[in-house]
Formats: sequence, structure tokens, C-alpha cells
Amino acid sequence: MWWSGDGGRRLVVLVALAASAFAFNTTENLPIGLLPLIAADLAVTVPAVGLLVGGYGLTVALVSLPLAHVTRNVPRRYLLTGVLAVLVLATALSVATTSYPVLLAARVATALAQALFWAVTAPVAVGLFRPAVRGRVVAVMSVGGSLATVLGVPAGTWLGEQAGWRAPFLGLAVLALVVLVLVATLLPTSAPEQSHGTRATAPHAGRFAAVLLVTAVSVTGMFTGFTYVAEFLTQVAGFAAGTVGGLLFVFGAAGLVGVAVVGHLLDRFPRGTLVCTVAGQAVALLGLWRFATERPVVVGLLALLGATAVPVFLATQARILHVTPGRTELGFAANSATFNVGIAAGALLGGAALPAGGPRTALLAGGLLTVLAAAVSLGDAARAGRDTTHRPVPA
Repeated sequence: MWWSGDGGRRLVVLVALAASAFAFNTTENLPIGLLPLIAADLAVTVPAVGLLVGGYGLTVALVSLPLAHVTRNVPRRYLLTGVLAVLVLATALSVATTSYPVLLAARVATALAQALFWAVTAPVAVGLFRPAVRGRVVAVMSVGGSLATVLGVPAGTWLGEQAGWRAPFLGLAVLALVVLVLVATLLPTSAPEQSHGTRATAPHAGRFAAVLLVTAVSVTGMFTGFTYVAEFLTQVAGFAAGTVGGLLFVFGAAGLVGVAVVGHLLDRFPRGTLVCTVAGQAVALLGLWRFATERPVVVGLLALLGATAVPVFLATQARILHVTPGRTELGFAANSATFNVGIAAGALLGGAALPAGGPRTALLAGGLLTVLAAAVSLGDAARAGRDTTHRPVPA
């Protein structure tokens, strides 16, 4: 995927791919803030609208690997152009329809496109640049995805409240159309195997399995506690309901800082960075459980949670580039599917923990799970450090 010269062109494509990540992640989670508006407009129940989010994540989890396998030989310019075209058309259909079944079908179509997008976009992006900066390239992609949480969903929710729930979806369709044009015109047409991003630098089936296990357990732990963070902040920590949005902004802003810092360190310390992010998440979750009524401490721990939990996906994606046996897009697809399964499992586990002691107990359960993930990550890093066959990424 590398072409000589045209550094500005490569950067434009990278920014376009990051903007695509922002559009996909915002589209996925936007209905969360618009549930009552969509339900009232389409005359359906709020749980039915909730299926627009839950069904989306389930679709991504189920189809990521099969779609990545089926499309493994399609030139990435054509594949990403098609994926973004589906995003544009399905989002436009969401804006135009007055039928809940049609809206649900449009969401499923978008989820199919997103599953494929996350499988192939990282190999494409890193293939545009020299191998030594793989971590930083993946970090740029992660910033785009993280901005969806910090900026995209809150701004879309506000716009929906002012101009109707269709307005933010229309804005996302326009953004997707712009990046579609950029990718279709600037991304070179080449076979997937021509990119160095399609193969890992140190393939190892055992370490690949360890990365997936860390993803599954850490994400489950995170969402076991964080799914019910609003209830924790108001019912346990004693914050006023009107402050929850600001506190979540602290979490999201710290997450962006964490992504930037982790992205800078990944190329030099790929194993240690993953250990530190997962361990930091464990400390934050357990700290929130332990110091639940100390409001200044809670604010600081929320920032720590954002700075460590948000970059975990970035750190695992970078490890996928190092250890995946075979084609990396299959590794990314497996990691994305595992991530979505972890979100669903965490929400269910946290809900089951609530009757035992409320949201504080959910944080304790999430923290203990994350300790297990940190132990797995540390053990894998120690084994890899003793492996004399490992070689650094060439400059």
C-alpha cells in the first residue's frame, strides 16, 4: 500500500480514515442519547429503540470474521469505497424513513459495514507509512474513534434535541460522503498482500490468543462497572444528576489524552504499554469502589479510568499487528468481535451484580476481572521478553 513521495496525500487518506472511524462510532452509539425522541417519533417503545444499539453491536460481533475472510482478496480501495457507500446510503435511509423496521434494517446494514471497516482499515492505514510508526498510525485511527464518545455522541444528542433526531444522522451522512470521495480518489488500488500491514512482525498463535483473552476480560470488566456509572455517581458518590454530563466529559477528555500518550509509546514499548493500560484500568475501577464517597477522589479516578481504559483497544490492536498468525485483517476482525462481546457481557454481568450491592458492587466485580486481564497481559509480556526469536519492527 506504500507509495513513494506524496506525503501529504498519505496524511489526507489517514485523516479521512480516522474521520470514517469517528462517523462509524458516532453512528453506532448516537441512538443512546436519542432514545425517547426516536421512540416517540416512530411510535415504538424505548426498549425497541434500544435494540438499535444492542442489535448493532451483536451484528458486528457475529459477522466480523466471516466478512473479513470472504473479502480478504478484494483491493482495499474498492472495499473501503463500498463500505463507506453503505454507511452513506444506510444513514441517509435512517433520516428518510418513518418506519421502525426500515430503520432497524438500515442499522443492521451499517453494522455490517462497520464490522468490515474495523477489520481492514488498520492494515490499510499502517501500509501507507513505514513499519516503524505502526503504533502512531493506529493511534490516529483510535483518536478518530474516541472522539465519537467525547464529541460526536454528546454533540449529536444536543443537535437532536434542538432539531429532531434525524438532524445528527443527516450530518453524519454528509461527513461519510466527504470521506468516501477522499478514499475513493486518493487511496491507491493495490492487492491487499502488497501492504506490509497485512502480515504481523512476529506471528505467534499463543500470544494472539492471549491478546484476545485480554481484550475479552478487560472489556467485560470495564463495562461491568462503567455501564452503570451514572447510577454510581448519583446514588453512591452523591453528585447531582446535572453534573453527570460534565463528569463523563472528564472521562472522555482524559481518554483522548491517554490515546495520544499510548500512541506515542506503542512503537517503543508495545508489550509494556498494554500491561500498563489494563493495570491502570484495574486500579481505577477498584479505586472507585473503595473511595466511592470521596467525591474529589472519584473525579480523579474517573480521569484515570478514561486515560487507561479508552486506550486499551488501541493497545490490543497494536499487538494484533505484532502477533497475528496469518493475515492481520482476520486478527483485527477477531479482536473487534471480541471487544463487542465484552461490551455485551459486561453490561449483563453488571446488571446481575446490581441486586447484590448496587453499582458499587458492579465496579468491584469489574475491577477484579480487570486484575485478571492485567495478570494475563503481564504473563504474556514476560514470556515474550524471554523469546529470543522476537525482533523489533524495522525502521
